[in-house]
Amino acid sequence: MSNTKPFSWELYNQAPIIGIVRNMPLSIVLKIAQAYVDAGLTTIEITMNTKDASKIISKLIHQFPNLNVGAGTVCTNEDLDKAIEAGSQFIVTPIINETLIKRTVSQNIPIFPGAFTPTEIHKAWSLGASAVKVFPATQLGVQYIKDVLGPLNTIKLLPTGGVTIDNIKSFFEAGAVGVGMGSSLLNKNYINNADFKGLKNHFDKIKIEINNFIKN
Repeated sequence: MSNTKPFSWELYNQAPIIGIVRNMPLSIVLKIAQAYVDAGLTTIEITMNTKDASKIISKLIHQFPNLNVGAGTVCTNEDLDKAIEAGSQFIVTPIINETLIKRTVSQNIPIFPGAFTPTEIHKAWSLGASAVKVFPATQLGVQYIKDVLGPLNTIKLLPTGGVTIDNIKSFFEAGAVGVGMGSSLLNKNYINNADFKGLKNHFDKIKIEINNFIKN
């Protein structure tokens, strides 16, 4: 049974960025989350290959009620069971696993499966994805999002990989409904130096970059 608090699309739409946290301890993640919330960011993913991922997810959900907290790198049914048991409000996976997607959809939990080709993207959407994580978006970039949305204009795309403060506006202009951001969002220089004020300022700048689009 799931003890999941529902995902808030209202919160997500205020700042359609999924921050990807990987391989960081709980003590650091809590400080990142505080800076994240203070900057008006709303949706964060803890990858399941992070040590104590379930514990971190559960703690964030209880401590930050205005944050959507989900599980990433969910590749197996075992991963999914652990993620849901921890209370994950959404699921992200780098692959298409039909059983996993259908199980998540059946529990009314948003899922963002990873896909790359138009065929994969359409398949993920057909299985019930809330949006399709275009991964990796690093090599093909913004133009690929535009090209895919030509014929597949009803599908919601969430490019992940290669999204930075310098190009984030271009992805939204191309039609993305959100982006996933890892290292470019969670700047390691700030984190390693315990400069969470600097990290918050970095988050502020990224939030400003997308404000024009989320108000439309």
